[in-house]
Amino acid sequence: MSNDWSRRRTLAAAGAALFAGCSDSPPSARSPDGDGVGGGSGAATTPDTPTPEPTPVPEPESSFTPEEWTAPTDAPTTDVERTVLVENLEVPWDVSIAANGDLFVTERVGRVSRFANGDLDTVFAPDDAIDAGSVDSEPQEMQWWVEGGEGGTLGVAVHPDYPDVEVLYVYYTAKTDGGRANRVSRFDLSADDPAATERVVVGDMAANNFHNGGRIAFGPRGYLWITTGDAGEESLAADPGELPGSVLRVTVNGEAAPDNPDVDGGDPRVFTYGHRNPQGLVWLPDGTPVVNEHGPAGRDEINRLVPGGNYGWPDVRTAEEYESLGEDSDVRRPLANTRTSTWAPTGSLFYTGDAVPSWSNRMVIGGLRSQQLIVATLSPPEADLPPLGENGRRFDAGWLDDAYTVTAHTMLTDVLGRIRHVEQGTDGELYVITSNRDGRSSEAFPKENHDVLVRLEASE
Repeated sequence: MSNDWSRRRTLAAAGAALFAGCSDSPPSARSPDGDGVGGGSGAATTPDTPTPEPTPVPEPESSFTPEEWTAPTDAPTTDVERTVLVENLEVPWDVSIAANGDLFVTERVGRVSRFANGDLDTVFAPDDAIDAGSVDSEPQEMQWWVEGGEGGTLGVAVHPDYPDVEVLYVYYTAKTDGGRANRVSRFDLSADDPAATERVVVGDMAANNFHNGGRIAFGPRGYLWITTGDAGEESLAADPGELPGSVLRVTVNGEAAPDNPDVDGGDPRVFTYGHRNPQGLVWLPDGTPVVNEHGPAGRDEINRLVPGGNYGWPDVRTAEEYESLGEDSDVRRPLANTRTSTWAPTGSLFYTGDAVPSWSNRMVIGGLRSQQLIVATLSPPEADLPPLGENGRRFDAGWLDDAYTVTAHTMLTDVLGRIRHVEQGTDGELYVITSNRDGRSSEAFPKENHDVLVRLEASE
Protein backbone atom coordinates (compact mmCIF):
# COMPACT_ATOMS: atom_id res chain seq x y z
CA MET A 1 0.00 0.00 0.00
CA SER A 2 1.62 3.32 -0.96
CA ASN A 3 1.14 6.94 -0.12
CA ASP A 4 -0.66 7.27 -3.46
CA TRP A 5 -3.62 5.41 -1.96
CA SER A 6 -5.41 8.27 -0.29
CA ARG A 7 -8.93 9.45 0.16
CA ARG A 8 -10.41 12.74 1.21
CA ARG A 9 -13.33 13.26 3.50
CA THR A 10 -15.46 16.34 3.20
CA LEU A 11 -14.96 18.93 5.90
CA ALA A 12 -18.12 20.01 7.63
CA ALA A 13 -18.84 23.70 7.94
CA ALA A 14 -17.16 25.46 10.85
CA GLY A 15 -19.40 25.65 13.84
CA ALA A 16 -21.56 22.69 12.79
CA ALA A 17 -23.53 21.51 15.81
CA LEU A 18 -24.04 17.90 16.83
CA PHE A 19 -27.15 16.59 18.55
CA ALA A 20 -28.41 13.73 20.74
CA GLY A 21 -28.08 9.91 20.76
CA CYS A 22 -27.42 6.75 22.85
CA SER A 23 -25.73 3.36 23.95
CA ASP A 24 -22.55 1.10 24.75
CA SER A 25 -21.63 -2.08 26.63
CA PRO A 26 -23.91 -5.00 27.46
CA PRO A 27 -25.08 -5.62 31.01
CA SER A 28 -22.85 -8.68 31.31
CA ALA A 29 -19.07 -8.43 31.48
CA ARG A 30 -18.77 -11.81 29.76
CA SER A 31 -18.49 -12.19 26.02
CA PRO A 32 -18.19 -15.09 23.55
CA ASP A 33 -14.85 -16.82 23.12
CA GLY A 34 -12.44 -15.10 20.77
CA ASP A 35 -10.16 -16.34 18.05
CA GLY A 36 -7.10 -17.30 20.04
CA VAL A 37 -3.55 -16.05 19.89
CA GLY A 38 -1.10 -16.24 17.03
CA GLY A 39 2.47 -15.21 16.38
CA GLY A 40 3.84 -11.84 15.39
CA SER A 41 5.76 -11.08 12.22
CA GLY A 42 7.99 -8.36 10.86
CA ALA A 43 8.69 -7.17 7.32
CA ALA A 44 8.43 -9.95 4.75
CA THR A 45 11.57 -11.54 3.25
CA THR A 46 12.12 -14.30 0.68
CA PRO A 47 13.14 -17.75 2.00
CA ASP A 48 16.63 -17.47 0.47
CA THR A 49 17.35 -14.03 1.87
CA PRO A 50 18.54 -13.61 5.47
CA THR A 51 16.31 -11.31 7.49
CA PRO A 52 18.20 -8.02 7.81
CA GLU A 53 18.76 -6.61 11.27
CA PRO A 54 16.31 -3.76 11.75
CA THR A 55 17.87 -0.33 11.95
CA PRO A 56 17.35 0.95 15.51
CA VAL A 57 15.12 3.97 15.86
CA PRO A 58 16.87 6.84 17.65
CA GLU A 59 15.78 7.39 21.24
CA PRO A 60 13.79 10.61 21.68
CA GLU A 61 15.86 13.70 22.41
CA SER A 62 13.81 14.63 25.43
CA SER A 63 14.36 15.40 29.07
CA PHE A 64 11.73 15.66 31.74
CA THR A 65 11.58 18.05 34.65
CA PRO A 66 8.65 17.50 37.02
CA GLU A 67 6.42 20.54 37.29
CA GLU A 68 4.41 21.75 40.24
CA TRP A 69 0.71 22.17 39.55
CA THR A 70 -2.42 23.16 41.36
CA ALA A 71 -5.73 21.36 41.08
CA PRO A 72 -8.62 23.73 40.23
CA THR A 73 -11.09 24.49 43.00
CA ASP A 74 -13.97 25.65 40.79
CA ALA A 75 -16.35 23.50 38.75
CA PRO A 76 -15.49 23.03 35.05
CA THR A 77 -17.76 24.73 32.54
CA THR A 78 -20.30 22.68 30.62
CA ASP A 79 -20.67 25.33 27.92
CA VAL A 80 -18.49 24.34 24.94
CA GLU A 81 -18.80 24.77 21.19
CA ARG A 82 -18.28 21.91 18.75
CA THR A 83 -16.81 22.14 15.25
CA VAL A 84 -16.79 19.10 12.96
CA LEU A 85 -13.43 18.85 11.15
CA VAL A 86 -13.73 15.43 9.49
CA GLU A 87 -16.77 13.24 8.91
CA ASN A 88 -17.59 9.79 7.48
CA LEU A 89 -14.85 8.03 9.43
CA GLU A 90 -15.25 4.31 10.15
CA VAL A 91 -14.89 3.65 13.87
CA PRO A 92 -11.83 5.82 14.61
CA TRP A 93 -9.96 4.65 17.72
CA ASP A 94 -6.99 6.88 18.49
CA VAL A 95 -5.40 10.22 17.70
CA SER A 96 -1.74 11.24 18.00
CA ILE A 97 -0.58 14.78 17.27
CA ALA A 98 2.99 15.60 16.25
CA ALA A 99 4.91 18.71 17.24
CA ASN A 100 4.38 20.18 13.74
CA GLY A 101 0.60 19.83 14.10
CA ASP A 102 0.13 16.74 11.92
CA LEU A 103 -2.71 14.67 13.38
CA PHE A 104 -2.64 10.90 12.92
CA VAL A 105 -5.84 8.89 13.36
CA THR A 106 -6.54 5.17 13.26
CA GLU A 107 -9.76 3.50 12.12
CA ARG A 108 -10.57 -0.02 13.24
CA VAL A 109 -11.25 -1.14 9.68
CA GLY A 110 -7.47 -1.08 9.10
CA ARG A 111 -6.47 2.46 8.15
CA VAL A 112 -3.93 4.96 9.44
CA SER A 113 -4.50 8.49 8.17
CA ARG A 114 -2.98 11.94 8.56
CA PHE A 115 -5.02 15.14 8.96
CA ALA A 116 -3.06 18.20 7.86
CA ASN A 117 -3.96 21.50 6.19
CA GLY A 118 -7.65 20.65 6.30
CA ASP A 119 -7.39 17.29 4.50
CA LEU A 120 -7.42 13.70 5.74
CA ASP A 121 -5.30 11.33 3.62
CA THR A 122 -4.82 7.62 4.19
CA VAL A 123 -1.11 7.00 4.79
CA PHE A 124 -1.03 3.19 4.95
CA ALA A 125 -2.80 0.06 6.13
CA PRO A 126 -0.87 -2.62 8.05
CA ASP A 127 -0.68 -5.59 5.67
CA ASP A 128 -2.15 -8.22 8.02
CA ALA A 129 -4.44 -6.04 10.15
CA ILE A 130 -7.97 -7.34 10.50
CA ASP A 131 -10.86 -5.29 9.14
CA ALA A 132 -13.02 -5.02 12.25
CA GLY A 133 -15.96 -3.79 10.20
CA SER A 134 -18.38 -0.92 10.70
CA VAL A 135 -22.12 -0.30 10.47
CA ASP A 136 -23.73 2.15 8.09
CA SER A 137 -23.54 5.81 9.08
CA GLU A 138 -27.23 6.16 9.84
CA PRO A 139 -29.39 5.19 12.83
CA GLN A 140 -30.20 1.50 13.09
CA GLU A 141 -30.84 -1.22 15.63
CA MET A 142 -27.92 -2.01 17.93
CA GLN A 143 -26.13 -5.19 16.80
CA TRP A 144 -23.52 -5.16 19.57
CA TRP A 145 -20.60 -6.81 17.73
CA VAL A 146 -19.11 -5.86 14.41
CA GLU A 147 -17.12 -8.68 12.84
CA GLY A 148 -13.85 -7.75 14.56
CA GLY A 149 -15.36 -7.44 18.04
CA GLU A 150 -13.29 -4.86 19.91
CA GLY A 151 -10.14 -5.51 17.87
CA GLY A 152 -8.77 -3.79 14.78
CA THR A 153 -6.33 -0.97 14.19
CA LEU A 154 -6.27 0.68 17.62
CA GLY A 155 -3.59 2.83 19.26
CA VAL A 156 -1.26 5.21 17.45
CA ALA A 157 1.74 7.21 18.68
CA VAL A 158 4.03 9.39 16.62
CA HIS A 159 7.74 9.42 17.53
CA PRO A 160 8.35 12.42 19.82
CA ASP A 161 10.99 13.83 17.42
CA TYR A 162 8.76 13.69 14.31
CA PRO A 163 9.17 15.04 11.62
CA ASP A 164 12.94 14.70 12.15
CA VAL A 165 12.30 11.03 12.90
CA GLU A 166 9.45 9.99 10.58
CA VAL A 167 8.34 6.94 12.53
CA LEU A 168 4.84 6.00 13.63
CA TYR A 169 3.86 3.30 16.14
CA VAL A 170 0.57 1.40 15.77
CA TYR A 171 -1.18 -1.15 18.01
CA TYR A 172 -3.34 -3.48 15.92
CA THR A 173 -4.98 -6.89 15.79
CA ALA A 174 -3.24 -9.08 13.21
CA LYS A 175 -4.39 -12.14 11.28
CA THR A 176 -1.97 -14.98 12.06
CA ASP A 177 -1.67 -18.72 11.36
CA GLY A 178 -2.97 -19.33 14.87
CA GLY A 179 -5.94 -16.96 14.59
CA ARG A 180 -5.35 -13.43 15.84
CA ALA A 181 -2.77 -11.61 17.93
CA ASN A 182 -2.31 -8.04 19.05
CA ARG A 183 0.99 -6.34 18.35
CA VAL A 184 2.68 -2.95 18.36
CA SER A 185 4.72 -2.19 15.24
CA ARG A 186 6.65 0.77 13.93
CA PHE A 187 6.45 2.15 10.38
CA ASP A 188 8.72 4.48 8.40
CA LEU A 189 6.55 7.29 7.04
CA SER A 190 9.32 8.57 4.76
CA ALA A 191 9.04 5.44 2.61
CA ASP A 192 6.92 5.23 -0.53
CA ASP A 193 5.19 2.23 1.04
CA PRO A 194 5.21 2.63 4.86
CA ALA A 195 3.39 -0.70 5.35
CA ALA A 196 6.36 -2.55 3.85
CA THR A 197 8.71 -1.07 6.47
CA GLU A 198 6.90 -2.66 9.44
CA ARG A 199 9.00 -3.82 12.37
CA VAL A 200 7.28 -5.49 15.30
CA VAL A 201 8.10 -3.75 18.59
CA VAL A 202 5.99 -5.91 20.91
CA GLY A 203 4.31 -8.96 19.39
CA ASP A 204 2.39 -12.08 20.34
CA MET A 205 -0.03 -10.29 22.66
CA ALA A 206 -3.29 -12.11 23.35
CA ALA A 207 -6.26 -11.03 21.22
CA ASN A 208 -9.95 -11.71 21.58
CA ASN A 209 -13.32 -10.29 20.57
CA PHE A 210 -13.13 -8.19 23.73
CA HIS A 211 -10.68 -6.67 26.22
CA ASN A 212 -7.85 -5.88 23.79
CA GLY A 213 -6.57 -2.79 25.60
CA GLY A 214 -4.78 -0.93 22.82
CA ARG A 215 -3.67 2.50 24.03
CA ILE A 216 -0.07 3.50 23.28
CA ALA A 217 1.60 6.79 24.16
CA PHE A 218 5.03 8.24 24.77
CA GLY A 219 5.62 9.22 28.37
CA PRO A 220 7.49 12.27 29.65
CA ARG A 221 10.88 10.52 29.53
CA GLY A 222 10.52 9.22 25.99
CA TYR A 223 9.50 5.63 26.70
CA LEU A 224 6.59 3.98 24.89
CA TRP A 225 3.76 2.90 27.20
CA ILE A 226 1.27 0.22 26.11
CA THR A 227 -1.99 -0.86 27.76
CA THR A 228 -3.12 -4.46 27.27
CA GLY A 229 -6.48 -6.00 28.15
CA ASP A 230 -6.92 -9.42 29.71
CA ALA A 231 -8.34 -10.73 26.37
CA GLY A 232 -10.61 -13.07 28.32
CA GLU A 233 -7.64 -14.72 30.06
CA GLU A 234 -8.44 -13.24 33.48
CA SER A 235 -5.93 -15.29 35.46
CA LEU A 236 -3.07 -14.04 33.28
CA ALA A 237 -3.77 -10.45 34.34
CA ALA A 238 -2.71 -11.40 37.89
CA ASP A 239 0.64 -12.79 36.65
CA PRO A 240 3.38 -10.16 36.13
CA GLY A 241 5.18 -12.65 33.91
CA GLU A 242 2.40 -12.43 31.32
CA LEU A 243 1.45 -9.47 29.10
CA PRO A 244 -2.40 -9.56 29.24
CA GLY A 245 -3.94 -7.11 31.70
CA SER A 246 -0.80 -4.99 32.03
CA VAL A 247 0.71 -1.61 31.39
CA LEU A 248 4.01 -2.03 29.55
CA ARG A 249 6.90 0.43 29.30
CA VAL A 250 9.47 -0.11 26.56
CA THR A 251 12.05 1.79 24.54
CA VAL A 252 11.35 2.94 20.99
CA ASN A 253 12.91 -0.34 19.81
CA GLY A 254 10.87 -2.59 22.11
CA GLU A 255 13.32 -3.39 24.90
CA ALA A 256 12.23 -3.05 28.51
CA ALA A 257 12.81 0.47 29.80
CA PRO A 258 16.08 0.30 31.77
CA ASP A 259 14.59 1.38 35.11
CA ASN A 260 11.42 -0.71 34.96
CA PRO A 261 10.43 -2.35 38.26
CA ASP A 262 11.97 -5.71 39.09
CA VAL A 263 8.94 -7.81 39.98
CA ASP A 264 9.56 -11.39 41.11
CA GLY A 265 8.81 -13.63 38.14
CA GLY A 266 7.79 -10.65 36.04
CA ASP A 267 8.32 -9.85 32.38
CA PRO A 268 10.80 -6.93 32.37
CA ARG A 269 8.51 -4.93 30.07
CA VAL A 270 5.66 -4.96 32.61
CA PHE A 271 5.32 -1.73 34.60
CA THR A 272 2.06 -2.67 36.38
CA TYR A 273 -0.32 -5.64 36.20
CA GLY A 274 -3.71 -6.80 37.48
CA HIS A 275 -5.68 -4.62 35.05
CA ARG A 276 -8.90 -5.64 33.28
CA ASN A 277 -9.07 -3.50 30.13
CA PRO A 278 -7.17 -0.20 30.48
CA GLN A 279 -7.68 2.20 27.57
CA GLY A 280 -6.76 5.63 28.93
CA LEU A 281 -3.24 6.70 29.91
CA VAL A 282 -2.09 10.15 31.08
CA TRP A 283 0.64 11.79 33.11
CA LEU A 284 0.22 14.52 35.70
CA PRO A 285 2.63 17.48 35.36
CA ASP A 286 4.87 15.94 38.05
CA GLY A 287 5.17 12.75 35.96
CA THR A 288 2.71 10.57 37.88
CA PRO A 289 1.13 8.06 35.46
CA VAL A 290 -2.64 7.53 35.71
CA VAL A 291 -4.82 5.04 33.81
CA ASN A 292 -8.55 4.59 33.46
CA GLU A 293 -10.01 1.18 32.72
CA HIS A 294 -13.27 -0.62 32.04
CA GLY A 295 -14.84 -2.58 34.86
CA PRO A 296 -17.39 -5.39 34.98
CA ALA A 297 -21.02 -4.30 35.49
CA GLY A 298 -19.91 -0.75 36.19
CA ARG A 299 -16.88 -0.58 38.52
CA ASP A 300 -14.84 1.46 36.05
CA GLU A 301 -11.66 2.76 37.64
CA ILE A 302 -9.09 5.54 37.64
CA ASN A 303 -5.77 4.25 38.97
CA ARG A 304 -2.54 5.98 40.00
CA LEU A 305 0.27 3.76 38.76
CA VAL A 306 3.04 2.73 41.12
CA PRO A 307 6.01 0.82 39.60
CA GLY A 308 5.41 -2.91 39.92
CA GLY A 309 1.92 -2.36 41.30
CA ASN A 310 -0.76 -5.07 41.32
CA TYR A 311 -4.19 -3.56 40.57
CA GLY A 312 -6.20 -6.53 41.72
CA TRP A 313 -7.99 -7.95 38.68
CA PRO A 314 -9.59 -10.48 38.64
CA ASP A 315 -9.68 -11.02 42.42
CA VAL A 316 -10.60 -7.52 43.62
CA ARG A 317 -12.99 -5.02 42.06
CA THR A 318 -15.92 -4.27 44.40
CA ALA A 319 -16.02 -1.90 47.38
CA GLU A 320 -16.46 -4.86 49.71
CA GLU A 321 -13.42 -6.62 48.27
CA TYR A 322 -11.25 -3.51 48.66
CA GLU A 323 -12.53 -2.96 52.20
CA SER A 324 -11.60 -6.53 53.14
CA LEU A 325 -7.96 -6.25 52.02
CA GLY A 326 -5.53 -6.92 54.83
CA GLU A 327 -2.58 -4.69 55.69
CA ASP A 328 -0.23 -7.17 54.03
CA SER A 329 -2.08 -7.10 50.69
CA ASP A 330 -0.06 -5.91 47.70
CA VAL A 331 -3.18 -4.81 45.79
CA ARG A 332 -3.24 -1.11 44.91
CA ARG A 333 -6.47 0.76 45.56
CA PRO A 334 -8.12 2.91 42.85
CA LEU A 335 -8.51 6.67 42.98
CA ALA A 336 -12.06 6.18 41.73
CA ASN A 337 -14.39 3.22 41.22
CA THR A 338 -17.84 3.88 39.75
CA ARG A 339 -19.37 0.85 41.51
CA THR A 340 -22.70 -0.06 39.88
CA SER A 341 -22.80 2.83 37.38
CA THR A 342 -20.70 2.91 34.22
CA TRP A 343 -18.71 5.45 32.26
CA ALA A 344 -17.14 2.85 29.92
CA PRO A 345 -14.02 5.06 30.02
CA THR A 346 -11.59 4.99 27.14
CA GLY A 347 -9.05 7.45 25.66
CA SER A 348 -8.10 10.32 27.96
CA LEU A 349 -5.66 13.17 28.54
CA PHE A 350 -4.48 15.49 31.26
CA TYR A 351 -5.47 18.79 29.71
CA THR A 352 -3.16 21.81 29.99
CA GLY A 353 -4.45 24.02 27.15
CA ASP A 354 -6.61 27.12 27.10
CA ALA A 355 -9.18 26.33 24.40
CA VAL A 356 -11.46 25.39 27.30
CA PRO A 357 -9.70 27.21 30.17
CA SER A 358 -11.83 25.83 32.99
CA TRP A 359 -10.85 22.25 32.02
CA SER A 360 -7.13 22.97 32.35
CA ASN A 361 -5.20 20.91 34.93
CA ARG A 362 -7.90 18.24 34.90
CA MET A 363 -8.14 14.75 33.45
CA VAL A 364 -10.57 14.51 30.51
CA ILE A 365 -11.90 11.03 29.69
CA GLY A 366 -14.01 9.75 26.79
CA GLY A 367 -17.11 7.75 27.67
CA LEU A 368 -18.57 5.05 25.43
CA ARG A 369 -21.70 3.55 26.93
CA SER A 370 -22.25 6.72 28.98
CA GLN A 371 -21.96 8.80 25.78
CA GLN A 372 -20.22 11.72 27.42
CA LEU A 373 -16.96 13.31 28.46
CA ILE A 374 -15.86 12.98 32.07
CA VAL A 375 -13.82 15.92 33.39
CA ALA A 376 -12.06 14.70 36.55
CA THR A 377 -10.28 16.95 39.05
CA LEU A 378 -7.54 15.19 41.03
CA SER A 379 -7.12 17.14 44.27
CA PRO A 380 -4.24 16.33 46.66
CA PRO A 381 -4.91 15.96 50.39
CA GLU A 382 -5.98 19.12 52.22
CA ALA A 383 -6.77 20.94 48.95
CA ASP A 384 -10.09 22.71 48.50
CA LEU A 385 -12.42 20.57 46.40
CA PRO A 386 -14.52 21.76 43.43
CA PRO A 387 -18.26 22.09 44.04
CA LEU A 388 -20.34 19.21 42.69
CA GLY A 389 -23.20 21.14 41.11
CA GLU A 390 -25.81 19.11 39.23
CA ASN A 391 -23.37 17.00 37.21
CA GLY A 392 -20.60 16.24 39.72
CA ARG A 393 -19.65 13.19 41.76
CA ARG A 394 -17.04 12.86 44.49
CA PHE A 395 -14.90 9.78 45.08
CA ASP A 396 -13.66 9.99 48.66
CA ALA A 397 -14.57 6.68 50.31
CA GLY A 398 -12.10 5.38 52.87
CA TRP A 399 -11.21 2.31 50.79
CA LEU A 400 -9.92 4.40 47.86
CA ASP A 401 -6.34 5.57 47.19
CA ASP A 402 -6.10 8.79 49.20
CA ALA A 403 -3.24 10.32 47.19
CA TYR A 404 -5.90 12.37 45.37
CA THR A 405 -9.62 12.96 45.75
CA VAL A 406 -11.37 12.66 42.40
CA THR A 407 -14.28 14.96 41.59
CA ALA A 408 -15.84 13.98 38.27
CA HIS A 409 -18.15 16.23 36.23
CA THR A 410 -19.94 14.84 33.17
CA MET A 411 -20.15 16.84 29.94
CA LEU A 412 -21.83 16.57 26.52
CA THR A 413 -24.03 13.65 27.55
CA ASP A 414 -25.88 12.30 24.48
CA VAL A 415 -24.53 15.13 22.30
CA LEU A 416 -21.70 13.42 20.39
CA GLY A 417 -22.65 9.83 21.11
CA ARG A 418 -19.89 7.36 21.98
CA ILE A 419 -16.70 9.33 22.60
CA ARG A 420 -13.66 7.15 21.94
CA HIS A 421 -10.72 9.48 22.59
CA VAL A 422 -9.83 13.05 23.48
CA GLU A 423 -6.52 14.68 22.53
CA GLN A 424 -4.73 18.02 22.95
CA GLY A 425 -3.23 19.88 20.01
CA THR A 426 0.07 21.74 19.85
CA ASP A 427 -1.57 25.08 20.67
CA GLY A 428 -3.90 23.75 23.35
CA GLU A 429 -6.72 22.77 20.99
CA LEU A 430 -9.03 20.01 22.21
CA TYR A 431 -10.09 17.23 19.82
CA VAL A 432 -12.47 14.28 20.24
CA ILE A 433 -13.36 11.35 18.00
CA THR A 434 -16.54 9.30 18.13
CA SER A 435 -17.11 5.55 17.90
CA ASN A 436 -20.73 5.44 16.75
CA ARG A 437 -20.28 2.95 13.88
CA ASP A 438 -19.01 0.02 15.95
CA GLY A 439 -22.40 -1.68 16.23
CA ARG A 440 -23.13 -0.49 19.77
CA SER A 441 -25.07 2.70 19.14
CA SER A 442 -28.85 2.97 19.11
CA GLU A 443 -31.60 5.51 18.53
CA ALA A 444 -30.10 8.73 17.13
CA PHE A 445 -26.57 7.42 16.49
CA PRO A 446 -24.79 7.02 14.20
CA LYS A 447 -25.80 10.05 12.17
CA GLU A 448 -25.48 10.24 8.39
CA ASN A 449 -22.03 11.85 8.59
CA HIS A 450 -20.56 9.69 11.36
CA ASP A 451 -18.02 8.96 12.65
CA VAL A 452 -16.45 12.39 13.21
CA LEU A 453 -13.40 14.28 14.41
CA VAL A 454 -14.53 17.33 16.38
CA ARG A 455 -12.75 20.34 17.88
CA LEU A 456 -14.01 21.72 21.19
CA GLU A 457 -13.61 25.24 22.54
CA ALA A 458 -15.20 27.35 25.22
CA SER A 459 -18.35 29.21 24.21
CA GLU A 460 -17.91 32.96 24.10
